[in-house]
Amino acid sequence: MVIDVLERGDLSFPRSLPEFQRMFPDEAACAAYLERARWGGGFICPCCATFGDPYRFANRPTVLRCRHCQHNSYLTAGTVMERTHTPLSVWFWAAYLVTSQTPGMSAVQFQRQLGLPRYETAFQILHKLRVGMVRPDQDQISGNPAEHVEADETYVGGRTRGKGKGVHGMALVAGAVEVKQRKLSSSLNKRRTVRYAGRVRLAVVQDRSAKSLGGFIERVVTPGTTIITDDWSGYATLEKRGYLHSAVAERGDMQVAETFLPIIHLVFSNLKTWLRGIHHGVSPQHLQAYLN
Repeated sequence: MVIDVLERGDLSFPRSLPEFQRMFPDEAACAAYLERARWGGGFICPCCATFGDPYRFANRPTVLRCRHCQHNSYLTAGTVMERTHTPLSVWFWAAYLVTSQTPGMSAVQFQRQLGLPRYETAFQILHKLRVGMVRPDQDQISGNPAEHVEADETYVGGRTRGKGKGVHGMALVAGAVEVKQRKLSSSLNKRRTVRYAGRVRLAVVQDRSAKSLGGFIERVVTPGTTIITDDWSGYATLEKRGYLHSAVAERGDMQVAETFLPIIHLVFSNLKTWLRGIHHGVSPQHLQAYLN
């Protein structure tokens, strides 16, 4: 359910903490707000299309029951709160914190502010809210003639101990990152490189085939962009797909990789470090949820 409260005259948006406290003092107020968001003109049963006031339950504020067909409608269905066991008031507080704290906050700070007993709960709520804030029509990266994109793929997660050689329980992640050039302010600047990362796109892909990797590039990179990859055959069709493609023969030489593809490798390194910090192992399904 996608709702832009700033374009809905019937949905007020709290502009301060006292205003938020007045608008959402309890679970019932939060539930009423969700009901107005979904059915601004009055409740219509999604099962039988009957219009009218539904049954409401004091101990189950997210459930509305149709008086005609007895079908239960859930206010959180189709939202980041679907199937949650966390009270609506906590979710509303969490959403307010995420949208009002410009610098952002860590999951530890989030847990402390909301008074949540478990770090895992705070992390999941924070992640779901951040995912919900991403535009569905996310921009493709680069397109700037003065920039190029580095693209590669890597395996992450999983546990291979005791399972022999090969890849076991791991997810294949494709990545693309804009490479920008930093303008040196003076000749006294001693930086070894002027390259730095712009926008990043990551996604779990099925395999290393041209269909999977080329399809990923088409989804996230603007046609006509210069793309640098290794010489894996999965990227061989990029020129046919409308890109300026430069393939670098790494042949296992890390120095070549660090020279021509340093930014995407740094992105993958940071991704793996972050995943190790939240999970000992991560399934492809969970990883896809994180990267969306």
